[in-house]
Amino acid sequence: MNEQELRKRLATLRVEHRDLDAAIDALRAAGSTDQLQLARLKKHKLRLRDRIAVIEDELLPDIIA
Repeated sequence: MNEQELRKRLATLRVEHRDLDAAIDALRAAGSTDQLQLARLKKHKLRLRDRIAVIEDELLPDIIA
């Protein structure tokens, strides 16, 4: 993937991450008792965060000073 594709993918993942956050908050606010569904959403959110971190590392490599 080139830099432009990585940036586009990163933006898409960030939107999906925010959407999951909103969905989790909505379920909690509605008093959802489906703990399994909440756990799955949280796990998916963590996987997205990890993928976001990998792409960010590719775009901004560590510079040894």
